[in-house]
Amino acid sequence: MEAEGLDWLLVPLQQLASWGAAGAMVFGGVVPYVPQYRDIRRTQNAEGFSTHVCLVLLVANILRILFWFGRRFESPLLWQSVVMIATMLLMLKLCTEVRVANELNIKRRSFADFDPHHFWHWSSFADYVQCVLAFTGVAGYVTYLSIDSALFVETLGFLAVLTEAMLGVPQLYRNHCHRSTEGMSIKMVLMWTSGDAFKTAYFLLNGAPLQFSVCGLLQVLVDLAILGQAYAFTRHPQKLVPHATHPTSAKAL
Repeated sequence: MEAEGLDWLLVPLQQLASWGAAGAMVFGGVVPYVPQYRDIRRTQNAEGFSTHVCLVLLVANILRILFWFGRRFESPLLWQSVVMIATMLLMLKLCTEVRVANELNIKRRSFADFDPHHFWHWSSFADYVQCVLAFTGVAGYVTYLSIDSALFVETLGFLAVLTEAMLGVPQLYRNHCHRSTEGMSIKMVLMWTSGDAFKTAYFLLNGAPLQFSVCGLLQVLVDLAILGQAYAFTRHPQKLVPHATHPTSAKAL
């Protein structure tokens, strides 16, 4: 009797928790980029953030949306992709404006040049939008032609989540090349880690397709590797070359 009497309280609480988890899935993924966005806007320096992170997330979430047409998964995961695409475009817009403003070489590079040496390093935000639209159009057309193939759909889903699992790899590689995490927001990476851990748990508990859970675990491991870099480079910072000229010094002259 007591259990039945508590139903009026437990049912709304469960519903509220479900809504909260869904809301966290939709918007939680963009929260890590807020401190990085604010840092870039405040310092007018985007060197510490790899825009290839935006490329990885745009490709992953476009493929995930296309996967949804072949195999319907939970709506919060679909809306998460829509929100993430909008967020990455905003990040790209800011980074491009800041980089072009600080760039000594004012030669314009555009997507229409089709120069592989300057891919994803163009001079206008419009070029990035053109690239994203071109990729979406081609991927969407191929998906439309192959949507009846179960093998294609499952492969598409695997590519979507595997690409997202590689999210931190550009940042990991950049940190390794520079032997430094200067300019990278540690808050962003900590939020990546906590968000990816929550997301992976959400996948496991809600019976999401297997690709989501496996690649979620891989994503957490990459996040931990980046945090390990931050710790290691802080303990053993790279020694500066005595007569090296800092890029900003040359610009000031």
